[in-house]
Amino acid sequence: MGQAAMGRKRAVLVGINYVGRPDELKGCLNDVARMRRCLVDRFGFDGADIRVLADADPSTPPPTGANIRLELERLVAGARAGDTLFFHYSGHGLQLPAETGEDDDTGYDECIVPCDGNLIKDQDFKELVAKVPDGCLFTIVSDSCHSGGLIDKAKEQIGNSNKHNRSQQTGDQQETRPPSRTSVVGIIHGVIESLSIHLLRRGSPQSGHGQSNGSAELDMKTEVTSHASVKSRSLPLSAFIEMLRENTGEDDVGVGTIRATLFRHFGDDASPKVRKFVEAMAAGKLRQDGKLLEGDDGGQVDTRSRALASGQEARSRSVKEVYAGTAASVPLPRNGVLISGCQTEQTSGDATTAEGVSYGLLSNAIQTILASNKHGAVTNRELVLKARELLSEQGVTTQQPGLYCSDEHASAPFIC
Repeated sequence: MGQAAMGRKRAVLVGINYVGRPDELKGCLNDVARMRRCLVDRFGFDGADIRVLADADPSTPPPTGANIRLELERLVAGARAGDTLFFHYSGHGLQLPAETGEDDDTGYDECIVPCDGNLIKDQDFKELVAKVPDGCLFTIVSDSCHSGGLIDKAKEQIGNSNKHNRSQQTGDQQETRPPSRTSVVGIIHGVIESLSIHLLRRGSPQSGHGQSNGSAELDMKTEVTSHASVKSRSLPLSAFIEMLRENTGEDDVGVGTIRATLFRHFGDDASPKVRKFVEAMAAGKLRQDGKLLEGDDGGQVDTRSRALASGQEARSRSVKEVYAGTAASVPLPRNGVLISGCQTEQTSGDATTAEGVSYGLLSNAIQTILASNKHGAVTNRELVLKARELLSEQGVTTQQPGLYCSDEHASAPFIC
């Protein structure tokens, strides 16, 4: 544990079940409750230093985009060498195509989906982790779909979400990217992934006091051998657009206007990456090749957007230039570790047993592995490899957790 053991240990835990929505999940609050108990009992965190945001628990702040970002900024802002920082997210993940001219590791914007739809993106996490001081390690667990590459530019240790790594695969080894959500096939794919599928759980070490709402406390010592209904934690783009329409009151939200809608509705609370893109739009008009044409914005952005872009028009002539400028000013995220629930092209499972106990497949795997290693440290690499093995043994072959961090941190103990 070394130096980190002498510092302060602080955490932010977010669980979003999207209560009452058609895309409601069941296991996210349980994931957070189990992780909180684990942090206190195993890793020595003080309960007062753990912030929880959960929509199914009215005693906590609502997990809106602004609230999550505020807690994460506070977490990092107060960090010192020797501290241990931890963020756990259980909820929906979303994949947006990267903008024309944008340099992205995966070719997509990987996002987490707060309860109000105010997306937090991969580049936001990169910029957050880049603020972590040397001597301090920030571990992120994202039990959500499309979470591979959630820290943009972090080195991929285990996985194939990175475009370079995917290009090395051939034949049966190469995974198939889901079809475009806007195509007929893509719409069908989105419907299928939003439905529950049933998997035979073979000896999954998990149980609890069954409740129909899935909120039962889980006992890691008991095994469940019953069937579990597994729902994807992926939010189809069509479902997210509907969420955005409901939350913003704007009926004309479409695939091409998501970023502008987020900016108009959330303003300064929107993702910095969204704000940067809208500022570029306000500076001119995009062509298909990513270049910005000077002149009127054609009504695509409002006066507020144009005001924010003041002084940038002369500097910004392509979306690539805008993003490149941002990337150049942000150091690589060397003091962060991401354990993703799956690869960027995959979905993570939200399971509910016949007894009514719910959990995320990655979260359950982590707790199972830690429980079987009560007294010894488990490295980040060991944890991810064992999680992959455990899911495979349980018959889950389409969800492969990933690890993103430096070589040094891959062999470091999980959390501390």
